[in-house]
Amino acid sequence: MAELDPFGPPAGAPGGPALGNGVAGAGEEDPAAAFLAQQESEIAGIENDEAFAILDGGAPGPQPHGEPPGGLDANSRKQEAEWKEKAIKELEEWYARQDEQLQKTKANNRAAEEAFVNDIDESSPGTEWERVARLCDFNPKSSKQAKDVSRMRSVLISLKQAPLVH
Repeated sequence: MAELDPFGPPAGAPGGPALGNGVAGAGEEDPAAAFLAQQESEIAGIENDEAFAILDGGAPGPQPHGEPPGGLDANSRKQEAEWKEKAIKELEEWYARQDEQLQKTKANNRAAEEAFVNDIDESSPGTEWERVARLCDFNPKSSKQAKDVSRMRSVLISLKQAPLVH
C-alpha cells in the first residue's frame, strides 16, 4: 500500500512539495533568491557611484549641476560653438529655400487665377461643353481614393459629342 500513496511524498521530502513558507527542501537553492541577491549587489554598486568614478577617472561624488562629469575642455567648447554656427547657417538656408518656394507658389497661383478669370469672362455660344471638359478630369485612373465617377464621365463625354437640342 505504501507504493500507491495517492497523496504523494510528505512535505519537505526530496521530490515532495515545498513547505508552507515557499522554501524548497534544504538541499535546493531558490533561483529567484539568487537573482534578487545579485541585483541588490549591482544596485548597491551603482548607488555608491563606484562604477561612475572608475569611468570618469576622477573621485566619486556630486558634480556641479548643469555640467557633465569631468567638465568641458577647450576642444569640446570649440566643437560645440562650431555645431551651433553650422546649425544657425543651415536654419537660415532652410528659411531662404522656404521663402523662395513660397514666392514661386504665390506667382503660380496668381497666374492660374488670372487664367481662370479670363476663361470665365470668355463665353461664346456653343463652347459650354468645352469649358466643362476643361474643368473635369477625364482620366479614369486619376485617384484610387475618390468615388467612382465613371458613369458621370461617360455622360459628359456623350453630351460633348452630341449636345442636347433645345
